[in-house]
Order: sequence, then structure tokens, then C-alpha cells
Amino acid sequence: MASKSAWPIFFISGFGLIGLPLIGCYLAGQPFAQYLEFPPKKRYVVHAPFSMWAFFCFFLFILLIIGLLVAGGRRRPGLPRKSIASRHRPFPWWGWTALAGCPIFWILAWTRFPWFAPLQPHTFFPLWFSFIVLINAICHYRSGRCMLIHRRTYFVSLFFISAGFWWFFEYLNRFVQNWYYTGSEYPPLTYFLLATLSFSTVLPAVLGMRDLIRTFSFFEVRYHGFAPQPPGNTRRFAWSSLLLASAGLAGIGVWPDLLFPLLWVSPLLVITSLQRLSGRPHVFSTAGAGDWRPVVSAALAALVCGFFWEMWNFYSLARWTYSVPLVHRFQVFEMPLLGYAGYLPFGLECALVGNLIEAPGQADSS
Repeated sequence: MASKSAWPIFFISGFGLIGLPLIGCYLAGQPFAQYLEFPPKKRYVVHAPFSMWAFFCFFLFILLIIGLLVAGGRRRPGLPRKSIASRHRPFPWWGWTALAGCPIFWILAWTRFPWFAPLQPHTFFPLWFSFIVLINAICHYRSGRCMLIHRRTYFVSLFFISAGFWWFFEYLNRFVQNWYYTGSEYPPLTYFLLATLSFSTVLPAVLGMRDLIRTFSFFEVRYHGFAPQPPGNTRRFAWSSLLLASAGLAGIGVWPDLLFPLLWVSPLLVITSLQRLSGRPHVFSTAGAGDWRPVVSAALAALVCGFFWEMWNFYSLARWTYSVPLVHRFQVFEMPLLGYAGYLPFGLECALVGNLIEAPGQADSS
């Protein structure tokens, strides 16, 4: 679990991230009741229609960020590009079980067999649990290590932390209403328990995929060994980021059409800014030192998982739909094309939480 030194930041940022949107709505004179409805059913945010100009501006900005991630930085002169030896092991038996489970639960999620009707809305967890076990098996096959076998306490703890982690984003979504759930109606307690079970798979999936990406030698070679970046005025930058991100979170319920992207960006900026101000390592620390692997692998892992989330959601009975202002066009499954960019900062937030709850020295060496 999280070291003692990490808990103050965890709690301070948690209270701030929860309270800031409510403070903004209070100052704007908006009622609280609509944001605290549970289960969430009502749609009270009327989103702006599609705007080609907004789409183009968002697209250019996202392209710039992706370009920076792809480029990584300037490689140190004369640094050799070392290759990583393959360490393949026999594919584990439990991996074969998961490999069989994925298509079985996929078929059950997308079909409507009469005999399966009572369980039809509940395919999300077994499908994603099979996927999580499968990516751990592939990781074990490629590198000889995986969370499920070699970091079991951490692996199990991710399921519990993941549920609360995603409930926080469900809370923020009440202020912008960018996604909605359909296909099932339950009393509040049943809804909470079933949703919590599904939400528990988020962190294990993303962080497992991150570990799998790190087993590929081309990735390790491409994003390691860059020239360190000059630190500049770290405290001034951290204070600026903290204030801007906090103001953005306070405003998402007041201007949801303009500030909806901050749902994904602001939590990352708030926590990393607090870590910078307290002198603790943060999710971008290694990039500043010339090692971009943790940053890029986490962002890419969430994007890969995002593709599977959206694909498997498409024909499921219990599913989610989107309503994104200004850029809701060119859907890939249910998700508008530019919406996939939200998975990039989300991956970093998954890595950030994973780092907070990871005991020192527990991580695999790479």
C-alpha cells in the first residue's frame, strides 16, 4: 500500500478534487442536488452542437501532444542503442484459460441467447478479468515476470483501489455529463455493488498493459537514454499548474462545454503539482531525467485498453453512450474520434495512483 509519506498528498488532493467542482457550482448559484443524484439518471446538461472550428483546434493540439510523446526528446550524443534479449518462457496454463475466456465472454456480451438473459447485463467483469489475466500471462511469457505471479499483493490491491479511482471520474462526469449508462435498471445499492465490481478492473488492466508494453525491446530502446531536461523554476511552474488546474475543476460544472477536457487533465496536474511542491517524485520525474518509458508506456497502455473498452462496449446490453460538446463526430464505436485523446492523460493518472500505492522496492526492475 501507499507509503506514509504519500498519504498526505493523497488525502489533500482527494478532498480538493472532490470539493472544487462543488465550490464552483455553489459560487455560480447552481443547485447541488442534480450532481448528487444516485444512481445517475437525469440529463440536465445541454451540450453545444458540433463545431468544425473547435474540432480542428482540438485536433491540432492533440496532434502536438502526440508528436511530443512520439519524439520523446533529444537523445544523448554517442549513447548506444542497446538491444534487449528475449527471455521467453513457456506460456502458463492459466494464460490458456484466460485466452479461452476472452472470446467466450465476448460472444456472450454481444449476443442475446434466451438462456443467458438473466446474466446478460453482467458480462463486463468476467470479460475484463479474463483480459487482465491474459495480458499478465503474455507478460510472463515474454519477460518471465508479471504482477499476478510476482507482485500478488500489489495486483490484488489494484482491484480495490481501482473501484474508488473510477468512482471519482463518475463523480466528475456528473458536472459535464459526457457519458451515460444504458441497458440496466437497479436499486441504488445493487447499482453501486455491480458498478464497483466493473470499475475494479480499470487499474489492473491499464497497469498490466503498461507492463506488457515494456517487454518489447523496440519500445525500451526508443524511449530510454534521452538528454535530461533543464529543471527551470520548478516551484513556480508547479504553483501555476496547481492554480490553473484547480480553477478549471471549479469551473467544469459552470462551463461544461468549454472545460470538459479538464475532467481528464486537471486531476493529473493537481496531484503532480503537489508532489513537485513537496519535493517528492512524480509521474514526469523520469522524463525530466531522460527516461520517457514510464510516461509513454502508461499513456499508450490506456489508449490500447480504451480501444478494447469501446469495442467490447459497442454491442453489449449494459453499455455506455457519449455526448461530447463541439467535437462529437467521426465515432469509432461509440466514442467520438477526438475523445480517444482523453485516454492519454488518463493512463498517466493510472500510473500515478499505481505509484502512490506501491511500496518502495516492490516494482519490477526493467
